[in-house]
Amino acid sequence: MELAMASAIGLLTAAGVYLLLRARSFDLILGLTLLSYATNLLIFSSGRLVVGKPPVLRDGVATDLAHYTDPLPQALVLTAIVISFAMTAVSIVIAIRSRADNHSDHVDGSIAEREFQLAEQRRHEEARLATLAADAARAASAGEAAPAREPEARG
Repeated sequence: MELAMASAIGLLTAAGVYLLLRARSFDLILGLTLLSYATNLLIFSSGRLVVGKPPVLRDGVATDLAHYTDPLPQALVLTAIVISFAMTAVSIVIAIRSRADNHSDHVDGSIAEREFQLAEQRRHEEARLATLAADAARAASAGEAAPAREPEARG
């Protein structure tokens, strides 16, 4: 059971960090949510993973740790769930407002997104021109006429 719990915590953490590094508001919120789930599982697993044992004292059962589980991690997880729900709600409201103001869900705003798109277009155009130059050089070294290609119209 510990291996499954550790694997789940690791996967949630990895997915959460990956989504946090994305440049979109929705991905960021989803990443924060996954990280809060991973944190809740980590806190919950810190109280010894036992099945079928209550966290409260019962009549007729010895009052030692062999018959009970630790109630503190369960209480902390319940508190963390409430806090993460509130954090997610506030993040969604901020993301909606940011999208309304910037007309984009990019975390740096619409100007940064436009600059990113222009840089990507330049990079693709440079790669296309480099491919055309390589084709022309290969054709010239083989003694053939360079293939005639029409430049693509960009919109």
